[in-house]
Amino acid sequence: MNILLIHGPNLQLLGKRQPEIYGRQTLADINSHLREIASQRDVELKVLQSNHEGEIVTAIGDNIDWAHGILINPAAYTHTSVAIRDALSAVNLPVIEIHLSNIYAREPFRHHSYVSPVAVGIIGGFGAYSYDLALDAMVHILREKT
Repeated sequence: MNILLIHGPNLQLLGKRQPEIYGRQTLADINSHLREIASQRDVELKVLQSNHEGEIVTAIGDNIDWAHGILINPAAYTHTSVAIRDALSAVNLPVIEIHLSNIYAREPFRHHSYVSPVAVGIIGGFGAYSYDLALDAMVHILREKT
C-alpha cells in the first residue's frame, strides 16, 4: 500500500511558527512519527513538503501510478489553489485533507476549501494528531477497496 503525504507552504516552520495554533512539534518530528506508524501498517509512505504550488501539482501527477491514496495538508493553498484541486481530481485517488487547526474556528477566509470537494474526508483541529488520524483513515479506506 503506497500513500503520498504532501505538506503545503510554511509547514517547514512547524515548531517555531505560531506554536499556540500549530503546536510545538517540527515537521521532521511529525514525518518520523508517521513513518513509524506506516511501517507498522505495512504502508510505504512518500513525503513531500513544498512552498510552491506547481511543485505540489507536479508531485500529484507524477505519483498517479505509484500512490494508492493521498494525504494532503494544503495549508494556505487550501483556500486559493484550483490547480491543486484539479490535480487531485485528475489522478482519481482517494484524498484526505488534513489541517492542524480547525479552519472553521479561524478567520472567515479560511472557511472555504478548494480541496474538500475532491476529498473523501477532512481531518483537522487535533494538532499533529490530525496526521495520525488521517493515516489510519486512509489505511482503512484502502483496505476496504481490496
